[in-house]
Amino acid sequence: MEEMEMDSIECVSSSMDGVEDEEIRSSVSSHQQYSSAKPHHNVIPSGIAPTSVHELLECPVCTNSMYPPIHQCHNGHTLCSTCKTRVHNRCPTCRQELGDIRCLALEKVAESLELPCKYYSLGCPEIFPYYSKLKHETLCNFRPYNCPYAGSECSVTGDIPYLVTHLRDDHKVDMHTGCTFNHRYVKSNPREVENATWMLTVFHCFGQYFCLHFEAFQLGMAPVYMAFLRFMGDESEARSYSYSLEVGGNGRKLLWEGTPRSIRDSHRKVRDSHDGLIIQRNMALFFSGGDRKELKLRVTGRIWKEQQNPDGGVCIPNLCS
Repeated sequence: MEEMEMDSIECVSSSMDGVEDEEIRSSVSSHQQYSSAKPHHNVIPSGIAPTSVHELLECPVCTNSMYPPIHQCHNGHTLCSTCKTRVHNRCPTCRQELGDIRCLALEKVAESLELPCKYYSLGCPEIFPYYSKLKHETLCNFRPYNCPYAGSECSVTGDIPYLVTHLRDDHKVDMHTGCTFNHRYVKSNPREVENATWMLTVFHCFGQYFCLHFEAFQLGMAPVYMAFLRFMGDESEARSYSYSLEVGGNGRKLLWEGTPRSIRDSHRKVRDSHDGLIIQRNMALFFSGGDRKELKLRVTGRIWKEQQNPDGGVCIPNLCS
């Protein structure tokens, strides 16, 4: 995605709770990268000193646990199937040719193991057979989250409090408290830019964090603007919340209501699914008024929590004051 020059975008944010308008000169995301911050049914907890079994199942090249097919050379040195291609069929220990010898004994040992999830230290209590562990870890609710910042390939991962601090300190995003918002997105010469993203805004309400995205991109042949909300947590929690976005001008308006997407879904995945408020460029310029040579879109919205009615069994909104 091409990104707009820093001095070409202005985001004016105002609170709907009576706080004075705050002008924010947004910097469009740069391409900086930030670095982040196993038994005959014997259960081997994480965090203890490696056992000889652990060491046997550790690939000497990538140091990851080995899964079938586990390969060995004529001298008995083992390595994983992924690394076998990387070392060009030469044993990394003795430099002998590997061939296609499977270490069936070690594969049998692995079948007898039960291991804790590798996110044990982050709170996951689950224990799995060795060959089921990997599948669980790709979906574990305790696995770290990826940084939700859009427009740069940020490699930072961590829990939500860590990512909130990272977004504030490293990406300099706007942080707001409250569940209502009123933002004005401004862009001079909007016809010159087809793909761009404005500065992310993070909202804290109901004890949770939400990310508001706004950007321009091509939808087929048509340039569009899109606003959408992401929830900093898992999808199961995200379904407890709803949000609305509204944009308008000249006596017309567009309204979007939906459920925020979890940041487990990448920014691009949400955008490409069109799960948000989409405004055609001509309509956006019509909302902006004037001579249609400058984009001035005011996007208002609110976030609320759905609560189960114990009597009627239906959800009723819990509005933030």
